[in-house]
Amino acid sequence: MMVPDGRLDTAGDYPFDRLRALLGDCQPPDGAVPVAFSLGEPQQAPPAFVAETIAAEAAGWGKYPPIRGTADARAAIAAWLTQRYRLQPGMIDADAMIVPVSGTREALFMIALAVVPERTSGVRPVALMPNPFYQVYLGAAAAAGAEPVFVPADREHGFLPDYASLPDEILDRAAIAYFCSPANPQGAVASLDALKNLVELARAHDFLLVSDECYSELYYGKPPPGAAEACAALGRGSMSGVVVMNSLSKRSSAPGLRVGFVAGDPEVMRRFARLRDYGGAPPPLPLLSAAVALWRDEEHVEANRASYAARFAAAEEILGGRHGFYAPEGGFYLWLDVGDGEAAARSLWREAGIRVMPGEYLARETDSGHPGAGYIRVALVHELDTTREALSRMSDTLGRTGLHSEDGS
Repeated sequence: MMVPDGRLDTAGDYPFDRLRALLGDCQPPDGAVPVAFSLGEPQQAPPAFVAETIAAEAAGWGKYPPIRGTADARAAIAAWLTQRYRLQPGMIDADAMIVPVSGTREALFMIALAVVPERTSGVRPVALMPNPFYQVYLGAAAAAGAEPVFVPADREHGFLPDYASLPDEILDRAAIAYFCSPANPQGAVASLDALKNLVELARAHDFLLVSDECYSELYYGKPPPGAAEACAALGRGSMSGVVVMNSLSKRSSAPGLRVGFVAGDPEVMRRFARLRDYGGAPPPLPLLSAAVALWRDEEHVEANRASYAARFAAAEEILGGRHGFYAPEGGFYLWLDVGDGEAAARSLWREAGIRVMPGEYLARETDSGHPGAGYIRVALVHELDTTREALSRMSDTLGRTGLHSEDGS
């Protein structure tokens, strides 16, 4: 699929390319086992039944997987959504409203190509996204020809974007809005009322709300509400103007399985599936069968969640009270204010063998400032002992180098 006019160049360098360039001339110290806190790749093993199911379904490797997956997969996803978000029975039409995908990165990108028009009311369309943001949102907007509008998701705004604060001129040009709760990287969770307001805003201004819920099962209090739940609460159970995305990468520690789903507005799903007829790569049948087993099991999810909770407890013990530390409501990231994210990343790699992501690589500067400047993102994806030891090294290095947030913490 060719994107015209060098559009993707406008998205800038990808964060991990920037990180490699930043750290390219320095090496971790001798004797320090390197630990990558930079990539949100869960290291905990998925349940054993994943490999067992894939082996048992090996005959499926000899078949092309259908674009809309199997009836069993769609049914399992619909049942999970209905149970998880307490939806009305039948609200999710498994055949018309669900498309399994090979991870939501692909889906978040392709959905923009399916729904963003060349012009909106005679002008270039707009794509709304939080700032900081998952970089695929920006790449999708660039590829689709939309103008990205970055909406602050900093501490002042509760680490979530307030799209309703935008002028009608922008909202009326919007074709798509990305929203992530629990947020990446800040871990903030939107309330049900906030999601209801967001759904109503999308419908009032006729843009598609894409609710990225990939961290929905990593929570440390009440289960986060979702956009489907907000649609149900608004009455009639309609998901008009809304799609939700989720995957098994975080929920089930199965990033290599590459199975997720998109669910929502039937007309949008029809257009999305049509686009994928030409350029999509659906999950292979053995992997889809393993995914079905995962969607139907909650025991491993509870154990996974408890494991992350223990890591955050260790982080609070080691870092609490410094670098703007706070315990996030969801996700598996620390979002630490160290004053200079790039300097911190270099020091941590060179002096402690700890790889982290500068926050400025995950955001864009706007007229209202740069919400990523001064931060680092730390992915607590390793098992507890490794996490504890690496955080201790990180704490010692940050203290020794004198890096601190603007408030002096």
